[in-house]
Order: sequence, then structure tokens, then C-alpha cells
Amino acid sequence: MNIEKNSTPSRIGFIAVMSLLSMIGPFAIDTYLPAFPAIEADYGISRALLSQSLGAYLFAFAIATLFWGPITDRFGRKKVILSGMFFYLLASLGCALAQNHDQFLLFRVIQGAAASGGLVAGRAMVRDVFEAREARQVMSYVMIFFAIAPAIAPMIGAELHETFGWRSIFYFLTVFGLVTTLLAMLVTKETLMVEHRQSLHPIRVAKVYLDAFKHGRFQAIIFACGASFGALFLFIAGSPSIIFDFLALSTDDFWQLFVPMVLGLMAGSFISAKFCSHQPAETMVSIALTIMLTSAVIHVLLATFLDTALINIVIPMMAYAFGIGIAIPAFTVMALDCFPQNRGTAAALQSFMQMMANAIVASLVVPMVNHSLIAFTLAQLGFITVAVLLWLKVVRTPFNR
Repeated sequence: MNIEKNSTPSRIGFIAVMSLLSMIGPFAIDTYLPAFPAIEADYGISRALLSQSLGAYLFAFAIATLFWGPITDRFGRKKVILSGMFFYLLASLGCALAQNHDQFLLFRVIQGAAASGGLVAGRAMVRDVFEAREARQVMSYVMIFFAIAPAIAPMIGAELHETFGWRSIFYFLTVFGLVTTLLAMLVTKETLMVEHRQSLHPIRVAKVYLDAFKHGRFQAIIFACGASFGALFLFIAGSPSIIFDFLALSTDDFWQLFVPMVLGLMAGSFISAKFCSHQPAETMVSIALTIMLTSAVIHVLLATFLDTALINIVIPMMAYAFGIGIAIPAFTVMALDCFPQNRGTAAALQSFMQMMANAIVASLVVPMVNHSLIAFTLAQLGFITVAVLLWLKVVRTPFNR
């Protein structure tokens, strides 16, 4: 452990709170996907216009991390978690009550900006409490629960929509956020020592960010992480087109795409947790990227030479998600260890890059590829190829803190 005994939270309770915080994002993204046709009809807008609400959420999430990071390093992790969750609750309620698309889009922006605080502070808190190898194990367990969210979110959203209407989805997000906030208040303790708190002076903050942008290894790690996850998020953000247009399935069939991906993520996270004490982080990431690159190549071949079928999408995506489950915990701890005195800022930059990649995918890439499954798979291959090339830079760069 990195902090004093009396400030160390219960391991089980800590993992539970971190897991719930990690599920906030996938729930906010995936629960309303099955309700797209209903929201479009209610507001009288197109699919492309409604998709902006997803991109707006992700862009706001990404930009806000850059502010939450230094705030986390100055005022502590717990205050940021609770402050962010308070605004998340208000924004979720606002989405449920929005009377037009402009209002809905505004509250989605606020929702994204608020949700990022808990993720940034939570990741920094993990590294505050645990040594590197144990932190990777904890992150792996958190990833298992993070993986559950995309599987159950569309099913929850579809059931709520069918039973109570699409606005009930955002009432559900409000309640889920409230439960997470209350548990965070009761279970977590502040993990940032007073003597380790950093200045919020603009010049000091700018210097920290400048150092991070000049840190070649750190930049390669967070870009590789963002690109590799972006290739998976492509199929999450594009799921309405895949389900409704390519496969001609219904709202109730979202689980057929999401559950296998989640099982892959959970299996990869479990493997990561079991082997983190035996294998260095670099080895785990190298294995994971090999799995992801191979599955992406297979996916392109299946889409090119075989008819469009659910199984031809599910199998390579499950394998790709397995690789992501192995890679993300190692990527996260490696990035945080580049800046041990500014973990909040490091976590913010990693989250920023991951969410910017997701936002670019949702806002720019999906509209460009949603006409063809082959286009989806080629885009996925492009993302993972970039991640592999960046990773080669990481393994060739000495680790100097």
C-alpha cells in the first residue's frame, strides 16, 4: 500500500465503488442506443443529428478531464468524485426532462463533463492506494465490472424504453448515479496526502501538461490505449447501424452483439488479474495487441469474403474485446507511473485521449463507415495498426520518470 493504514479504504468496498464509477460512462453511452428511433421520432430529427448527442457527451467528457486532473491533484480525489457525481445527477435528470433536441444536447454535454471527474479521480485513487502490480490487479477487477456495463446497458435501456418510454432511461441513470454517490460518500476515504497536493497556479498546471506532452513514452502509451479502445468503440457507437441496417434485427436483439463482446472483456480482465504478478505490464500489452491485430485482420477477411451474418461479427469482436481486457489495466498503470507526483493529471490525459478517440469515432468515423460492414472492419484495422506502431515506440523508449 502507498498510503497510511488509517486512510486505506476497505479493498472490497473500494473495488465496488471504483467499479460503479467505471460503469457510469458505458451506461450513459449505451443505455439509450436502443431508443434512438423513438428519440428521433419524438424530437423530429435524423439519426445523424441524434448521433451528435453521443459525440457531444464524449467531447465534453474528454475536455473536462483536463480540468478535473489538476483539481484532483490539488483538492483530493474524494471531493472530485462527489462534485462530479452531483452535476452528473442534475444533468441526467435534465436529459429526462428535455423538451427538445437542443436542451437534450446541452444536458448531454453537462453529463459528459461531470462524469469524467469520477473516472479521473478514481484511477488516481487506485494508484495512490496500491503498488504497481496490485494496482494492475485491482484495475483488472474493475475492468470486469466495466465490461458488464456495455452488455446489460442496452438490455436495460430496451426494457425501460419498451415499458415506460425512452425518458425512463435517463431517470434510471439518475438513480444509478445517486446510488454510486452515496456509496462513494460512505466507503471511500481521501487518499491524497496533504503534503502531496499540487498547486493550481496556471503556470504550474501548464508546466505539468507541457512536461506530459514532451514525455514521449507517456504520449505513446495513452495514444496507443486510445486507438486500441477506439477500434472496439467503433462497433459500440455504430451498433444501431449494425443491428438495424446490416443485420435487420430489432431493439430486443442488441444483447446478441454486446454480450459476446462483454464476455471477451471480462475474460481478458480476469486473465490480466491472474497473471499481473507473474508477467510485466509490457509483456501483457504486447500479447494483447497481437490478439487484437489478428482478430481485426480476420474480421476484414470475414466481412470481405462471407455474407453478413451475426456470427461473423461476434467472433472476431469477442476476440478483440478479450485483448482489450488484458491491455487496459496495464496501459493505465504504466501511464500513471510516468508521473507519480501528478497522478490526477496523468489520469486526466489518459482519459482525455481515450474519450477523444471515442468522440472522433462516434462523430466522424461512424458516419463515414455506416454504409458498409467492410468499411467498419477496415476502420477497426486502421485503429489497431496505429496502436501497434505506437506500442513499438513504447518498448523502444527507456522508462525515465
